[in-house]
Amino acid sequence: MTDNTVAGRDEQPGRALAELLRNWWESSARDGREKPTQQSLAKRLGVDQTTLSRYLNPAHASNAPRRIVEQLHSALRAPADDLVRACALADAAAGTAPARKRPAATTAPGRTPVEDGTGTPVSAGPADERKAARWQDRSPVAFPALAIASLLLLVLGSFVWWLVPTAEQSDAKATANVSDRPSEGTDWPLARKGNVLWKARTVQLLLRANGFDVKVDADYGPATAKAVKEFQAAHGLTPDGKVGKDTWPLLITTVDSRTTKPDAITAVQYLLHHAGVPTDSTGTYTLATMRSLKEFQESRNLPATGIGDEGTWRALLNAQGPDQHK
Repeated sequence: MTDNTVAGRDEQPGRALAELLRNWWESSARDGREKPTQQSLAKRLGVDQTTLSRYLNPAHASNAPRRIVEQLHSALRAPADDLVRACALADAAAGTAPARKRPAATTAPGRTPVEDGTGTPVSAGPADERKAARWQDRSPVAFPALAIASLLLLVLGSFVWWLVPTAEQSDAKATANVSDRPSEGTDWPLARKGNVLWKARTVQLLLRANGFDVKVDADYGPATAKAVKEFQAAHGLTPDGKVGKDTWPLLITTVDSRTTKPDAITAVQYLLHHAGVPTDSTGTYTLATMRSLKEFQESRNLPATGIGDEGTWRALLNAQGPDQHK
């Protein structure tokens, strides 16, 4: 990798960045892991799928910002050495590369150099010399009055600063408030007869973890609804065959290193993978499963314990795709 490639002088930085990001995505399916869908990646990054697709398309004039680049590098577990180049390309594409220092201007003999407002000295012309002469001709009596006025302005400015929070203080308070907010999607979703894909599969795996011999076919059909009714009746709930806010907390089980229910672990691994955190479905709680849980929990402002507790289950369910019906 040459310096010219990093700086983007011999290539279009936006196109080179998109090619690199797409290569990360295409190469993420390794070591037994599946390549995450663009939909799951976009949800994890906090952008819509169309925007992410543009970031991964070298032919599109939409450049991924540095924040997205860093998050993609982590989510796709890209090579560590690629991050420096990707950030340099993102900065170049955004036009935030450091500006070169302007050379100092020459000063004509006998003239006093002045600054142009940016700290760069330039030659003073005749008009500047006349202004300087007029300033030098002022009576010394003006200086004490000017000093007193400056002092009063300084005191007044300090008082106003004390009363009104600065922009930095306001930004810090806003940031703190955002970090204190609970993660999005805190309600239990509703799973019912007719659902297919992730809702049906998760309910079926959890029913099996609770001793019900149901087929895991990702189709919430009559057999699944019947098993849900039996589970609800056994736990004193109204047997309506729907899994909602009262049934989910009883149906789930805490997943950690002591869990002996493979189907519950498989459900967590399945939900993690489809929430944008590549995870193998082994039915065994491994170190990789713990790392994936911690990574997901951090992304949702949850305590990074690596344990699939009730809050993590709820966040995982809300991190899935849209509701699907037959």
